[in-house]
Amino acid sequence: MGKKEKKKKLPLGRTLSNNIFALRQVWEGSRSYFFMYYFVTVLNAPLNFLLTTYLVRAIVDSVSGTGWSTAEVFRYIFIVGGAAIVIWTLSNYYWNVPSVKANRQIQHRLKKKLYKKATEVELACYEDPSFYDKYVKAMDEVTSRVYDVMSTLDNLIWTLTSLSLNSLLLFTIDPLLIIFAILPLVMGFVRHWGQVIYHGWQMAGKPSDRKYNYVRRTFYLSDYAKEMRLGRFSEQQLSMLADVRNEKTKLCGKHGTKFALSSVLYEYGMQTVTVLGAMAYSLWRTLGEGQGSMTPGDCIVVLTSIGNVSYMLSRVVQNFAEFSEHSLYIENVRYFLDYQPTITEDESAPEASAGDVEIKNLHFKYNNAEKESLAGVNITVRKGEKIALVGRNGSGKTTLVKLLLRLYDPDEGEVLLDGKSAKEYRLSSWRGLFGCVFQDFKLFAMTVKDNVLLRREEQGDDERVDAALKASGAYEKVATLKNGVDSILTREFDDEGVNLSIGEQQKISLARVFAADAPFVVLDEPSSALDPIAEHKMFENMLKATEGKSVIFISHRLSSAVLADRVYMMEDGAVIEEGTHASLMEKGGKYAEMFRLQAENYKEGEKDE
Repeated sequence: MGKKEKKKKLPLGRTLSNNIFALRQVWEGSRSYFFMYYFVTVLNAPLNFLLTTYLVRAIVDSVSGTGWSTAEVFRYIFIVGGAAIVIWTLSNYYWNVPSVKANRQIQHRLKKKLYKKATEVELACYEDPSFYDKYVKAMDEVTSRVYDVMSTLDNLIWTLTSLSLNSLLLFTIDPLLIIFAILPLVMGFVRHWGQVIYHGWQMAGKPSDRKYNYVRRTFYLSDYAKEMRLGRFSEQQLSMLADVRNEKTKLCGKHGTKFALSSVLYEYGMQTVTVLGAMAYSLWRTLGEGQGSMTPGDCIVVLTSIGNVSYMLSRVVQNFAEFSEHSLYIENVRYFLDYQPTITEDESAPEASAGDVEIKNLHFKYNNAEKESLAGVNITVRKGEKIALVGRNGSGKTTLVKLLLRLYDPDEGEVLLDGKSAKEYRLSSWRGLFGCVFQDFKLFAMTVKDNVLLRREEQGDDERVDAALKASGAYEKVATLKNGVDSILTREFDDEGVNLSIGEQQKISLARVFAADAPFVVLDEPSSALDPIAEHKMFENMLKATEGKSVIFISHRLSSAVLADRVYMMEDGAVIEEGTHASLMEKGGKYAEMFRLQAENYKEGEKDE
């Protein structure tokens, strides 16, 4: 991966466009910040020249009697120094007070744009390694890289201003001195070569960095704490860490030598050819055969400025090289932001409402998968009906739910609501029809109330949350907590946060369904942490609480299916049996066989106890 990125080079037009894009993010976030950022530089660069190079020349010539009088020098210092003090005071105030707020505003706006896009892209994007890699890089780099572009342009403005003033002064002293200043342009290309090598080095090390960060997480995150203390898994992780070290060492050998060579060539070229050559020439003009053609002040200016001019010329080349490097990173950001999701929100589309859902001839295959996850599935969910999806793991049950929610769109077939395609409805209203609990649900480091509502609190929500917790069976546990529904879950940000058991967490997640009050309820293995008896009781309560709603629940325990109006048994992405629990048991097919086998296991478990 690193090698490919090293060779990558964007066209000049795209490089310019990407850097303008970065600058526009700051401009749109805070125009006052953007203006002040460069206005201060436009003022400070000439002031710096006048208070250093030009002032030194004036003082030396005044002392040697070849320039201004002492009074004129002091008058100069008073005027220019006074202006500098005023400008520095005002800019210092701005950078420490107003700019802090502007900075936050810029970053918030930029992050919000990325986060909003992240919620719009379809789930398939997260399963595409190339897209996901660009997404991660965009999130990691976006803020710092935008400010890097600002800084590079700022340096370029400063450098060009200082370069122009110093070059003009040198030219007035002796036009031949410009030759020594131009030589560093060649050295600038050498430095650019070194930066290209360094960029390739950094990119090649990204996979190793990700491995290192993963190993680091496994040692300090509580999610891995139990497994890390069992067996010898920690040794395996330390072995991976050693592999990372070896990979980094190899990269250092591959790229480090070239980078060191470029640095040596640059430094020797700058110091030996340019600086020393110009110094020898100016000393000869002042003290040697050309004695008197340069004043002592001119000689001092040459000795100090020629190196600055040389460095500034190379910096101009380097600045443009940096713009090219920034562009490569910003390309990831723009790729992500410019991506057009295939599942989009059409605000002009009609709102969806409760009705009969028909899943018709659904086919679907994940990217890079060898076979279809769904192969011609046909299911009907009538208004107010309770449907059970059963089958072994990998039979396509969860995939079917994802397509029902339009987290994916099918390769073939369609989902209909009262005979109308789901794609014809407004996306947000379609998904709003469904209250869902997934097997891999997540609780957030927020209050119980926030976790149930998953939105900002509104008037009347206290009663809604209490009712939802009672319906899910979590109310009694929450009532025992110190702050009730206002208790913080997890201790990630609060030392007094509450860590619930998996079963209690599932009940909290189930409460979301009741709080949402959606006409369709989808439960994907919502009770995997419960024992069969507790699960059966939970489903009984859930079906009572969802009276009048359409319910689709997935469970690997068929005892729950007894409560459903109809059962669909899936295998290898297809529905192989359909009917009521009683009819399927009477049929004596695979459903009946699996049900009896599970029932026998439960009985044996009870005997063992």
